[in-house]
Amino acid sequence: MIKINHVAIVVSDLEEAIDFWVETLGLTLEKRERAEAEAVEIAFLPVGEGEIELLQPTGEESGVARYLENRGPGLHHLCLEVDDITGTMERLRERGVELINETPRVSDDGQRRYAFIHPKSAGGVLLELYEFARDGGGD
Repeated sequence: MIKINHVAIVVSDLEEAIDFWVETLGLTLEKRERAEAEAVEIAFLPVGEGEIELLQPTGEESGVARYLENRGPGLHHLCLEVDDITGTMERLRERGVELINETPRVSDDGQRRYAFIHPKSAGGVLLELYEFARDGGGD
């Protein structure tokens, strides 16, 4: 584990959430992107070495949409950056950790590989593991 990469917050209205985090709290909106594989629109707000990601579902069938429907807006997951996602996942499996993804997924831009750890194995917290492409990204 290298560091906390981001904290993700699910929101029902991305514009309203951006207004609070940027206009009220004074954070900077670095960029926005649509992640088709996860069916979310994301706003990236850097804070120190990490960032806050605001997630708004773009479809009703995604995991984030189901989360929002069942639990409402709020903290969605904590993301830990790792240097070897495959090795990390293997070690976790050996320890009996339940993974949501059996193999790492690749981000739409091809810069990150990621996988989720089921909250049942992490004290009720959804954890995401991130590994950046070796030629850049991250720090």
